[in-house]
Amino acid sequence: MSKFLKGTFILLMAGLVTRVLGFINRIVIARSIGEEGVGLYMMAFPTLVLVVTITQLGLPVAISKNVAEAEARGDFRKIKKILVVSLATTISLSIVFTPALIFLAPYLSETLFTDPRTQWPLLAIAPIVPIVAVSSVLRGYFQGRQNMRPSAISQVIEQLVRITLIAVLTKTFMPYGIEYAAAGAMIASVIGELISLFYLMTTFKLRKKFRLRNNFFQFVHSGKSTFNDLMRIALPTTGSRLIGSVSWFFEPIVVAHSLAIAGVAAVAATKQYGALTGFAMPLLLLPSFITYSLSTSLVPAISEANSRKNMKIIEHLLQQSLRFSLLTGGLAIVVLYVLAEPLMTLMYGTANGSQFIKLMAPFFLFYYFQGPLQAALQALDLARAAMINSLIGNLVKTAVIFLLASQPAFGINGVALGMVMGIVLITLLHFATMLKAVSFTFYVRDYVKVLAIIILSGSLGFLLWDWLDESLSLALRILINAGTVTCLYLSLSLALSLLIRKNELSKLRSVLASFLKK
Repeated sequence: MSKFLKGTFILLMAGLVTRVLGFINRIVIARSIGEEGVGLYMMAFPTLVLVVTITQLGLPVAISKNVAEAEARGDFRKIKKILVVSLATTISLSIVFTPALIFLAPYLSETLFTDPRTQWPLLAIAPIVPIVAVSSVLRGYFQGRQNMRPSAISQVIEQLVRITLIAVLTKTFMPYGIEYAAAGAMIASVIGELISLFYLMTTFKLRKKFRLRNNFFQFVHSGKSTFNDLMRIALPTTGSRLIGSVSWFFEPIVVAHSLAIAGVAAVAATKQYGALTGFAMPLLLLPSFITYSLSTSLVPAISEANSRKNMKIIEHLLQQSLRFSLLTGGLAIVVLYVLAEPLMTLMYGTANGSQFIKLMAPFFLFYYFQGPLQAALQALDLARAAMINSLIGNLVKTAVIFLLASQPAFGINGVALGMVMGIVLITLLHFATMLKAVSFTFYVRDYVKVLAIIILSGSLGFLLWDWLDESLSLALRILINAGTVTCLYLSLSLALSLLIRKNELSKLRSVLASFLKK
C-alpha cells in the first residue's frame, strides 16, 4: 500500500508541474499561431496518436503488470526477457509505421482532412514514433517495479525542452506560412521526447540489475512464451487504445465533412475545431494528471494484490482512487464552469471556446473516473471487456457527432455533445464490468456530500466574481476567485472526512516522510 501511495504522490507532483508547463505551451502556441494554426496542429495530432498506439501495441501496461509479478517472485531473468521481447517488438513496428506515416501524409492531408496544409505538421511529427516506442517500454519497466520517479522526471524534462523550443520554432517558421509554424510546434515535441528518452536510458543503465545487451537476440528467439504472456494483456489493452485512437483519427475527418454538410467553410471549420480541441479541451482535461497518476500506480498495485487473491486490498485501492478522482474532478468543474470566459481570455487572448467548457464540464466528471476504472480492469485481466466498452462508446460518439454536427442548428456544439456522450457511456460500461469482478460498496452519502460541496462552491464563485472590483486586473480577479473557491471546497471536504480518512493520515505521513528524505 505504501508503494502505491508513494508512487501516486510522485506522479501527482510531476503531473502538476507537467500540466502547468503544458498550459504554458498551449498559451504560447495559441498566441503564436492562433485558432487556425491550433486547428491544423490538432487535426494532425490524432494521426500521430493512432500510429504510436499501433507501434506500442499496448505493451506499456502489459510490461508494468508482468514486471510487477516477476518482481514479486524475484525473477530478474524473466524481467530481462520481458524487456528484450518488448523492445524488439516496438522497434520492429516503428521501422514499418514511421515511413508509412511519411508516405501517406500527402494523401491524408488532401483527401481525408480536406485541408492540404496539415501535410507539414504530419511530416514534422513522424520521427517521434520510434522515440516514443522505446521510451514507453522503459516507462512500463519502471512502473512495474513501482518506481515512478524516472517516469515522472522524464515527463517534466520533456515539457521543459518543448517549452524552451516551441516559441523559437513557431516564430522562426511563421513567415513561411501558418502550416509551417504548426510543423515547428511538432518539431519541438519530437526534440522534447528525444531528450526525455536519453534521461530514461541513462537512469535504466545506472539502476538495472542485469546486462540487457548480453544475449539479446538469444532472448528474442527464446521469448515466445514471454511474448504470449505480454500479448494476453497487450492485445486487449491496445484494442481499447486503438479504438480510441482510430475514433480520434476519424474525429477531425467526420467533423470537417459534417460541418461542410451544415454549410461551414473549411477554414471556419478548422478554427472551430481548434477552439474546441486546442483551447477548451486542455482545460477540461486539467485533472487528468491526477487520474493518470492513479491509473499508472493502480496497474502494478492491483496486479500484485490480484496475484495474491487479496480482494480487500483491490477494493480499497479502487475506493481511494475513485474518491480522489471525484474530489479533484469536482473542484476542476467548479473552477472551470465559473471562470470559463475569464480563463480563456487570460490564457489565449480570446473567449472563443468558453461555451464548450460550460456545455461539457458537468459531464466530464465521468471522464475523471474512466482512467482508474480502465486501469483496474486491465490489472484484473479484463482488458478485453474494457476494449469492447471503448468500442461501443466510440461508435456512439462518432455517430452522434455526425448526426448533430451536420445539422446547422447544432454545428460545432454537436461535436462537443458527441464527445461527452461517448465519455459517459464508456465510463458507465467500465463501472458495470468492474462490479462483476470485484465486490464493491457504493457509498451514496459521500457522493451526495460532494455534490452539495460542488453546488455551494460554484454559487460562491459566481457571487464573488460579480462582487470583485472590475478595476482589478483580470489575472488577479481570477486568482482571488479561484483561490477562495478552492479554499472553501477543500475546507468542506476535510470537514466532511472526504479528502483524507482518519485511518489514512498515518500512511500519508509516512509516505511524505520517506519522500522528503530522498
